[in-house]
Amino acid sequence: MDDARDQVMNPTHYFYLAKPPRESFVRDATAEEHEILGRHFAYMDEVRASGRLLLTGPALDGFGGIAIFKVTTREEAEVLMAQDPAIKAGLFAGTVHPIMLREITP
Repeated sequence: MDDARDQVMNPTHYFYLAKPPRESFVRDATAEEHEILGRHFAYMDEVRASGRLLLTGPALDGFGGIAIFKVTTREEAEVLMAQDPAIKAGLFAGTVHPIMLREITP
């Protein structure tokens, strides 16, 4: 049986954290920021359609947005993040983190 430490070294997905420029962003985004946000949403739809996105959504307290990428390397996740129009425009600051997801049974 594999040691638990070995399993941690083999991520199943990558977590993408997108930080907005300010906590109040969801309430006071400018017209230009809304336009960039629209391109961000369209991009996430493209990533989902390609089969490389498990889920995405915002934190409702203004903390930021998350996405779970269905890729197996940090490089793939970093490319997906770097191609996000909100990252390209400097609207969001982003980081990616390896994670290992498992099914939860009741």
